[in-house]
Amino acid sequence: MSTPPVAIIAIDWGTSSLRAYALDAEGAIVARREAGLGIMVVKDNAFEAALISVISDWLAAAPEADLIMSGMIGSRQGWLEAPYVSCPADVRELSAGMAALTLSDGRAARIAPGLSTRDAAGVPDVMRGEEVQILGALEAIGDRPGLVCLPGTHSKWAHLDAGRVIDFSTHMTGEVFDALSQHTILARTMDAGSPEDDQAFEAGLARAAEGGGLTHQLFGIRAAGLFGELSDATSRSFLSGLLIGHEVADVLSNPLEKHKESEVCLIGNAGLTSLYAKALALHGRSSRVLSPDVAANGLYRLSRAQRNEHGAR
Repeated sequence: MSTPPVAIIAIDWGTSSLRAYALDAEGAIVARREAGLGIMVVKDNAFEAALISVISDWLAAAPEADLIMSGMIGSRQGWLEAPYVSCPADVRELSAGMAALTLSDGRAARIAPGLSTRDAAGVPDVMRGEEVQILGALEAIGDRPGLVCLPGTHSKWAHLDAGRVIDFSTHMTGEVFDALSQHTILARTMDAGSPEDDQAFEAGLARAAEGGGLTHQLFGIRAAGLFGELSDATSRSFLSGLLIGHEVADVLSNPLEKHKESEVCLIGNAGLTSLYAKALALHGRSSRVLSPDVAANGLYRLSRAQRNEHGAR
């Protein structure tokens, strides 16, 4: 059977890497590639040269295909800044906020905007790149209310309803874990090379639910080590459980989280999503891990929204 023609070239371009997808007219992935050419790696703003080095053959073979990008490539440090769209927002509003640019050969390209919101106290929050993954998750969630979690260095949690991103929050749990486990007194009680310890992680989750304040509980790791209640091999896993436990409890206490029975969609690497699934289960919430290629579906949705708005070219 012949390979379907490429209708969309979708680029998920982050800080450290670039993922490229060739999609057919129905959004199915025909081919995928990945390169360590994130925006912080590319020198002298040579973004077009970096892109061409990865997909020159796709561009040549599919001159009429849509070229659409998302992620940090649309930040102030990227190729062209695509301003944030305010929540609540859906695919049409994100599509309307896309930034247009032209390659040196005259080919048109577009970059997806990020999303912004403000919490109850008026403090701003932003995401860039994750909004396209969330659009891709709508295939699994549909129009019903839902909660999406993208765990990572800066974890994102988004509340969805009727196909719209209603609100979201960012939690620096991964970065805090790295800082605490490497650059504080807690690091002296931790063996960085130890494997994940499920029992210690679950004990950390349980401790997070006991109250008393995070900073107090953090020093408790130090004290527990002195009394032989935590070992150097288990302290890191306990710390991970403690921090993730606090994050999940905070998110689930959000007033927007009215649909306590809904399944939480997780997007990320297998190791992290497994940890977050355990934390959610402790609160009685089921979860489902979505494909790591969900960004491709989100970019397909943006491309389709553009074509519906402006007509097929």
